[in-house]
Amino acid sequence: MSYTFGPEQLDGIEEVLQNDLMNLGVHSVVLIDTAGNIITHLDNGEMGHDIYSLAALAAGNFGAMSSMAKMIGEKEFSLLFHKGIKENLHFSKVSTDFLLVTIFGNEVSLGFLRLKVAEAIEKIDKILEPSLA
Repeated sequence: MSYTFGPEQLDGIEEVLQNDLMNLGVHSVVLIDTAGNIITHLDNGEMGHDIYSLAALAAGNFGAMSSMAKMIGEKEFSLLFHKGIKENLHFSKVSTDFLLVTIFGNEVSLGFLRLKVAEAIEKIDKILEPSLA
């Protein structure tokens, strides 16, 4: 898949991520393609993670889960969630070619995060439409 984003699109995506997710209190949010390339990344300034390795592993994890979904008769799993002691990972599919990876602590409710991620994805889809047509 080939895509090109203009500065207005990237600014729009980052604005959505900031307003809908970072302001909610998540630690970090990354928009990647399904190959693990980072499109954009925001964090709270306290993260020390290797975001490039995380993006590559997230894409691989999502790909593996997609294969498992097919094995049990599902088309796909549209989201994944991993709970840790201090931090949690939430993966959501954005269109067919992108993933949104959110890192958040226990102070953020999973249910509320899922709602805000769904709203953010709708907005991001509208921003991405011209590049994916």
